Amino acid sequence: MTLRIYGNRSLKTLPGLETRPTAAKVRQALFNIWQSRVEGSRWLDLCAGSGSLGAEALCRGAQAVTGVDSSGAVCRLLQANWRSLASPEQTAEILRGDVLKLLPRFPPRQFDLIYFDPPYASALYSPVLEAISETRILAPTGELAIEHDRNFTAPLEIEGLRQRDQKRYGKTFLSFFQTIDIR
Repeated sequence: MTLRIYGNRSLKTLPGLETRPTAAKVRQALFNIWQSRVEGSRWLDLCAGSGSLGAEALCRGAQAVTGVDSSGAVCRLLQANWRSLASPEQTAEILRGDVLKLLPRFPPRQFDLIYFDPPYASALYSPVLEAISETRILAPTGELAIEHDRNFTAPLEIEGLRQRDQKRYGKTFLSFFQTIDIR
């Protein structure tokens, strides 16, 4: 099975719904919103699934892309896809494991853009938002986008993060967060 991304490039995907690819119209909308921020950015893709967002970030010039997913098969496929797209100046890494266990152990670095797309029915939204805030992995001028359905009510503010916008694309929502100074 294949998936098309920016520049008519194709990605290999696993059969079935395990990787839950983000709809093309949502992916395009996100990159339209972030278009001036992607080149040279440090991108984090949480619950990476098909890896289409991280792959497209590489194609659009992100300096470094890191993906997190719990499935070994998904991680192996993402690593192969991303390595085939990355230029020698770019880094692409995949971390396998539970996102809630990995976030507190991340190396001391910050990301300019974070995309978080867990399975909609999961209970990951609030704990991951809290972990992102606590670990301060979102750069001071960075932005976090979370993909969700209408059943998730994004908080307007969580310590260290404030929702700046929310967009709807059919049944899919994107909520955007920025860091706030909590000194």
